[in-house]
Amino acid sequence: MTTWTSLEPASTTVDPGSSTTVRLRLRNTGDVVDEYRFEAVGDVAPYVTVEPPSIRLFPGTTGIVELNFAPPRTPDATAGPHPYGVRILPTEHPEATTVAEGNVTFTTFMEVRAELVPETVKGRFRGRPKLAVDNLGNTLLTASIGGDDKSSDDLSYEIVPSNVQIEPGRAAFVDATLKPRQITWIGQKQERPYELSLRRSGFKPVAVSGTYVQRSLLPLWMMTTLSLLLALTITGLVLWFAYKAPVRTIAQEKLQKAAATALPEEPEQPKDEPSKDAAPADEPKDDGGGGGEEKKEEVERGPLPITSEDPPNLFVQFAQVRLVEGAGDCKLTATHAVGKLDPATAEALKCFQQSHKAANGDLSRLTENDGLGNLGRSTMTALLAAHFAGMKSLDLKDDEPSPEVPWVRNVLLWGTQAEFDDGDLAMTAKYTKINIDYLQKHIQLKEKPTQPLKNRIKEYQGLFAAEQTGVLDELTLSKTKLGWINEQDAPGTVTAEDWLPAPVE
Repeated sequence: MTTWTSLEPASTTVDPGSSTTVRLRLRNTGDVVDEYRFEAVGDVAPYVTVEPPSIRLFPGTTGIVELNFAPPRTPDATAGPHPYGVRILPTEHPEATTVAEGNVTFTTFMEVRAELVPETVKGRFRGRPKLAVDNLGNTLLTASIGGDDKSSDDLSYEIVPSNVQIEPGRAAFVDATLKPRQITWIGQKQERPYELSLRRSGFKPVAVSGTYVQRSLLPLWMMTTLSLLLALTITGLVLWFAYKAPVRTIAQEKLQKAAATALPEEPEQPKDEPSKDAAPADEPKDDGGGGGEEKKEEVERGPLPITSEDPPNLFVQFAQVRLVEGAGDCKLTATHAVGKLDPATAEALKCFQQSHKAANGDLSRLTENDGLGNLGRSTMTALLAAHFAGMKSLDLKDDEPSPEVPWVRNVLLWGTQAEFDDGDLAMTAKYTKINIDYLQKHIQLKEKPTQPLKNRIKEYQGLFAAEQTGVLDELTLSKTKLGWINEQDAPGTVTAEDWLPAPVE
């Protein structure tokens, strides 16, 4: 043993985001001049710096170095005691390496962020927002969640789970169901503001505001349509009976006339001569049914998936550009109408869907969800995700704009949104146009990722019970390429007025 060490103090406390200093006193107990180097070891080593990093001591002399502890104010600096060590490496006697050990305690700090996904929900009988809760502190978060719509008391709340425990640096999603206390039967939609609050013992509640748009059961446009249909029905009935009445009256007059001439004289009629009043009875009656043909009842089709019956639109145009630029072996080379799901486009889509089925078996969702040759939410998600071919993971850094962000936003809109309203359609159309420009004109629009985007990634990961990391890892990317969507059995509901958007030139 050629050294003697002492930590002053041996135990210390520091607040994350600030710093503190511990002195390490070292004496050379050997008989030669030696140089000593210092290395911090242990879990807190990244937060420790040694000044100076090395010293040179003569025999019998003592030197002092300072250990500076500066843990960041992040969840990584977990609250509580942490042992640490400083490895001392003599240059002349490397076999005499020693470690001075101490203890540092990180104090507790609480930081919580809550966000509604989405902020605005719509419905006639209920709305289903999600509350994303991020624990940005360095200790376990225990909280309860409640709802309030201030003084109006128009809504009731069902929150699952109503209590959460979240580890430092992790997030949790809370499902909320909003139900109006009164149903709006007729009239305009009504906006009802509400709050979900995160309550912790000893802290002020964290409130997040949102809006529930309650639609009427019979909107004005439907009342107008029903009124027109009723008016047309009444008009049709009036015309029907007005047309039938003259036929019955003429027949009755002929029968009365024949009776008046036949009863007094009772003339004998020749057997071969037809009776006068028999002719009207043998005449075919016109029932106004247009030849007796039955009207075929038309079955209404939902807005998704898009089929050949739909007009030319932006989303089919993107699918065509994706297939023209190449989607595996299913390249669209035949002449086709831009934005129209014509036979050439449908054949290329069938090839794309069947190649996924052949390669992935039951894991592929394209054919089951959308139908062969149709463009639905699953197929659109897979076509967009084909952009990330060959990637095992995509880490979007907060401070770096990336051309991949518009692709990710569009993939997640199709993958997580079962209902498209005006806002969703505007955003989907915007990013679809950006993706078309990227493929056709090589125009790259770079955007920075946001926390709501990462929350949407976590929401998508929750579809297949994966760890909600907010990072597009290999598993998450593979699910997008297989066409996994929220509510697999729901083709998609559209309430947007301008569905479908027209193609772009």
